[in-house]
Amino acid sequence: MKGVSTLALLLGLATASEAAAQSAPIDPAQAAQYFEEARHISDSDGGKLWGLALYGPMFFVDPATNEVVANQADAEGRLARHGDVWTGKLPPEMGAANTAIQWAGVHWTMLIWPLPDDRRERDRLLMHECFHRVQAQLGLPAGDAVNSQLDTREGRIWLQLEWRALERALADFDDSARRGRALNDALMFRAWRRSLFPGSAKNEDALEMNEGLAEYTGQRLANPTPGELRASAIIILHEAEGRRSYARSFAYTSGPAYGALLDSAPGSHGTWRKGLTPESDFGALARRAYGVLPGTPTERAVLEAARAYDGDELIARETERDKRQQAVLASARARFVDGPVLIFPAVMGLNYSFDPNNVISLDDSLTLYTPLKVSDGWGVLECQKGAVLVRENGKIVRAQAPAPADPSARPVRLDGCTLDLHAGWTLAPGARAGDYVLKPGS
Repeated sequence: MKGVSTLALLLGLATASEAAAQSAPIDPAQAAQYFEEARHISDSDGGKLWGLALYGPMFFVDPATNEVVANQADAEGRLARHGDVWTGKLPPEMGAANTAIQWAGVHWTMLIWPLPDDRRERDRLLMHECFHRVQAQLGLPAGDAVNSQLDTREGRIWLQLEWRALERALADFDDSARRGRALNDALMFRAWRRSLFPGSAKNEDALEMNEGLAEYTGQRLANPTPGELRASAIIILHEAEGRRSYARSFAYTSGPAYGALLDSAPGSHGTWRKGLTPESDFGALARRAYGVLPGTPTERAVLEAARAYDGDELIARETERDKRQQAVLASARARFVDGPVLIFPAVMGLNYSFDPNNVISLDDSLTLYTPLKVSDGWGVLECQKGAVLVRENGKIVRAQAPAPADPSARPVRLDGCTLDLHAGWTLAPGARAGDYVLKPGS
């Protein structure tokens, strides 16, 4: 995992703890069946979606044991053939996750075992993660972007109103007038939200061109007709309302919705997918595809439009949530920022895995992940009660968790975390009284 730096090992929409609780030995025959399913979906697509085959090197991993079953050999002889599959074990510093990963000389799609029992949900997950393996070839390299504004009162209000309007546009798709009004409202709510948070568009676009496109890919290939994809996108939009956090998860919802609308646009033929970059904007793509004229939204206009989507109810609900959230943020800051902390520096490039639905932005540079697994040259940290990642100039420079009560105790005892500290590392006093930092030493 050297060189991954700030790229996240994404757990999709399932947490590591949930996956571990469901952990079971990987059945090689069932694994081979799932590999064949992924191959069949990719072959059926024939490269039409993205211009290349999505299926490739893939392995499943048991999160409790790091046992691996792969669809091919690696380049370093770490896997042994077992009938139609190859088996082995990930090193302990590598977290099990749903992601793309470079390991043993091969660029893999990695998925946590067990996979969903439901065939359509399994197909979605397989193709979502297959996209991550090939996205760099499309000029869309994976990147980490946390959108803290989407966990604020205003950010949550206007994001969910955008989604409500998108849901109506999809539901009324065959009525061009109603669809047009709803899409215009969605894009107005989107533009208004972004105007409230200068500079936010770049981070939102980056995550939508990463996780949004990956989820669109999974949903598109699991729901192969335009009608099925639109119906699935409607369900996703509806179920996303009221979630705890949107800072790292919103693109899983918006990606399928905009993708379904763009696929169904008159004369589209998938041309919208050509030449995408990390800076591409779903909103701008939808405007062009449907001929929606750009404009500068006003507060009066968006509040008036919001009434058609039960905006008053949503605003009242989010106002109450924000009052409760301020207490949550204060408690998190007291535990992970203001109180004594143990600092885990990025020395070789932090590798980390997390649940995007359990992310809390304390501010633009401090993000709390619950749970979180982090590894680097100093060892492996696993925090079921959460830990904070700290960004400077867009790059993750350290993790931090509450400091141990007895810094001299070995093994290091942390509240809510376990630390496998590598030999040659020790705890040294930090810049503040009571803080500690991991440093090379005896």
